[in-house]
Amino acid sequence: MDTILKIDQLKKYFPVTKGFFKHQIGNVKAVDGVSFTVEKGKTFGLVGESGCGKTTLGRCILQTIPPTGGKIIFDGEEIFYDSMTRQKILIAKMQAVFQDPYNSLNPRHRVRRIIAEPLVIQGHFNRHEINDRLLMLYGMVGLPEDIGERYPHMLSGGQQQRVCIARAMVVQPDFIVCDEPVSALDVSIRAQIINLLISLQKRTEVSYLFISHDLSVVHHISDIIAVMYLGKIVEISPKTDLYEKPMHPYTRVLLSAIPIPDPILEKKRVNVMAKGEVPSAVSIPSGCRFHPRCPEAMKKCSREEPVFREVTPGHWAQCHLLN
Repeated sequence: MDTILKIDQLKKYFPVTKGFFKHQIGNVKAVDGVSFTVEKGKTFGLVGESGCGKTTLGRCILQTIPPTGGKIIFDGEEIFYDSMTRQKILIAKMQAVFQDPYNSLNPRHRVRRIIAEPLVIQGHFNRHEINDRLLMLYGMVGLPEDIGERYPHMLSGGQQQRVCIARAMVVQPDFIVCDEPVSALDVSIRAQIINLLISLQKRTEVSYLFISHDLSVVHHISDIIAVMYLGKIVEISPKTDLYEKPMHPYTRVLLSAIPIPDPILEKKRVNVMAKGEVPSAVSIPSGCRFHPRCPEAMKKCSREEPVFREVTPGHWAQCHLLN
């Protein structure tokens, strides 16, 4: 299959300063050597606890912040951060859907102007072409035709997120970063938005990077899932293998946190619990980053960093228990 996005050893460090002269005393290693690929027309799920670097990784890919190191190869070409030319080069190919739909929308503008703005920025479309594109999009994302004259505060949370999706789709992009797109919505609306994203992908063959902390949501939409912990990816696998045969202890911890609606099955399940809290990204533990919290840690876990390797075809993991 064709690759739309390739990430090679991507890093993003934020300097930590002290004193009046802002003397640098360290770095917050938000993303620390991440590599993966996203295939065209597929969804790559990225899951992990809050603070593990998921959103920072997405922002680096979108070129809204400059990476510290590594390569981002999009549609066969390496892209470089440039705050002056980002919109001209990437806006038609790469879009985003954010976590909070209300704060993603300009409260002073009507829905019509919000969705049409990317087309106006491109400058290649006349008024009639924009009107036709908007009417088509309203139907695709399940919005009424008169939605364009309303303001964001007049919409429900689900309608606001549909507007955000329409704004991302209006330029017919090849790739969309979905950063926790359903976490701020009611449970009853989440399935509708997820199913909408799936139907749009089938219709347009757009690729997604779907970022979430909820493994049950990621399982529903993703083809490949990566588990991220403290700036690094610790496991990558097709979704079926990840849920049936998780190889990293951290993945088993996340899976144990998914509630099971059947109380009988819930009692039979063996839960895996992590100890303590996530360490600071300023002072990352030596060896395996998960060893201070790992219920299966060995002595060498604190001394040696495990190798990220392919354990079974397509299933990669980073753990000494697999050696």
